[in-house]
Amino acid sequence: MGKAVDILERFGQRVRELRRAEGLSQEAFAAKCGLDRTYMGGIERGERNLALRNIDLIAKTLKMSLSDLMQGL
Repeated sequence: MGKAVDILERFGQRVRELRRAEGLSQEAFAAKCGLDRTYMGGIERGERNLALRNIDLIAKTLKMSLSDLMQGL
């Protein structure tokens, strides 16, 4: 069995997938969230262990619940 993908990487992949589905660039999405683009890049690459408040900001920007954002992780 292969190495399990880290939760931070899975979360970052989920955010990237949802952001792209909305047709937003990383920069535009970060601005809508009120976060820095480089911070958003770190999230999407699984490099950031972000605070629950920032996860909530991302969910609200995507107009979804936290549970919907976390679906499949």
